[in-house]
Amino acid sequence: MTDATTSNPGRVDTSPLPALYPELAGRTVVVTGAGRGMGALFVEELARQGVNAVGGDLDGDAMAAVAEQITARLADVEGAGRVIGVGADVTDPAAHDALAATALEAFGRLDMWVNNAGVFPQADFTDISPQQLATTYSVNVNGVVYGGQTAARHFRTVGGGVIVNMASVAAVRARVTRAAYNSSKAAVKHLTTCMAVELGPDDIRVNSIAPGFIDTEMTRWVQEDAAALDRALSTVPLRRLGAPVEVFGALAFLLSDSARYVTGASIPVDGGSQHV
Repeated sequence: MTDATTSNPGRVDTSPLPALYPELAGRTVVVTGAGRGMGALFVEELARQGVNAVGGDLDGDAMAAVAEQITARLADVEGAGRVIGVGADVTDPAAHDALAATALEAFGRLDMWVNNAGVFPQADFTDISPQQLATTYSVNVNGVVYGGQTAARHFRTVGGGVIVNMASVAAVRARVTRAAYNSSKAAVKHLTTCMAVELGPDDIRVNSIAPGFIDTEMTRWVQEDAAALDRALSTVPLRRLGAPVEVFGALAFLLSDSARYVTGASIPVDGGSQHV
């Protein structure tokens, strides 16, 4: 634990993580929802470790710009992977097929797939509209199914691969105004288990990550409201928000050979909040 974190429990610890997985260098990953936030960080940190990445996002122009920015930042990093950014609507199965085709055309292989795209709606239960419900499930659940299908079909032809789905601590908690979101993430958590059981015989590992309060745009409103932040941190045993790089630590492990006998798991990165 750093001195800064000890003296200021609400501080986000963004210091680099020491774990490196050299076996990942030269492999290729697809990451959806990579145009900003954790998805963009996942792509950059994997590329830093030598992974070639295709990032997909609904906003294709923003995704292409992010890919260019990452490439520029890693220009002096020896052995860094290449990054390509393309538009992709995860509610369309064909978009996932196009992501896979882009990876194979550009890099000649596809080894890992991260279903990261998601939306975070809020509404009183009786006010959830048909459109909001349809959008939430289309992105958060159907997008995982379609991405997993594309990845699995390819991985079966090459002897295996790794899929990581982004669930949430919300999958095991109930909160007012979040029925649509929390239930969608509960679906992702159980879907991950179903995928792991069915795809395991093909040497395809499937796991999920369950972030808690992470320092992203999604939680910015909490940080800007002192009372809300105090309430949020009171449910986190570590008494601070997490950093996106700490979620990446779990992702890198699950993608690596160190997790070669791990499948069907949901790894919480929540400071212990799911137990409170």
